[in-house]
Amino acid sequence: MIKKLFTILFFLFFATSIQAESKLDAIKKSGELRVGTTGDWDPMSMKDPATNKYKGFDIDVMNELAKDLGVKVKFVPAEWKTIVAGITADRYDISTSVTKTPKRAEVAGFTATYYKYGTVPLVLKKNLTKFPTWDSLNNKKVTIATTLGTSQEEKAKEFFPKSKLRSIEAPARDFQEVLAGRADGNITSSLEANKLVVKYPQLAIVPDGGKNPAFLAMMVPKGDKVWNDYVSSWIKRKQTSGFFMTLEAKYNLKSL
Repeated sequence: MIKKLFTILFFLFFATSIQAESKLDAIKKSGELRVGTTGDWDPMSMKDPATNKYKGFDIDVMNELAKDLGVKVKFVPAEWKTIVAGITADRYDISTSVTKTPKRAEVAGFTATYYKYGTVPLVLKKNLTKFPTWDSLNNKKVTIATTLGTSQEEKAKEFFPKSKLRSIEAPARDFQEVLAGRADGNITSSLEANKLVVKYPQLAIVPDGGKNPAFLAMMVPKGDKVWNDYVSSWIKRKQTSGFFMTLEAKYNLKSL
């Protein structure tokens, strides 16, 4: 009986020891930081199809984090609909920024936030007189496009309960449905919207103000307090040093 109890306690201790190893330890041992990113969110993470290399605000952030850790960075392709699953399945150690939502927080951990943005609708510029406000888009005759797996997909249900909602699967994007005339509007972050209206002059932001301020943070494995605390402390140090302010100027961004 005593021998059996000892065996059980030994295995419990062994399992706890394995589970207790943080990603921070594993990253330093391997010499590599694995970063999940979608590569389709201008200006945060964009993948150049010609070179297959990533660039953007978050890419600079992750390169800096890896440099300070003394390891190499490896960007792992992800999709919005599975970006959370990539963390839980250990396909990467951390993600580039995502919107912190209660649903995602059920299974993934979130670091300290480092950017705040608003949500805005986009329509064709020629339709601004037809859709001058958020309320004008909340109509059973209106189709709102969203990208599958994004936080905006959930927000669309809240903001436009009367409208027809169309979820588009990446690599296609919701704003492309508006450009093609298959949707009347879409909603996205204010930071992406400001870039899209420059790239596509036929698009316009509905001038009714940003709603539902959201916070960006990196996702890490839930329950790994050591890794989360390390990254969160790193973010706060970089905020104090002016690193994030410099990046905002580089990419012409302004946090709310």
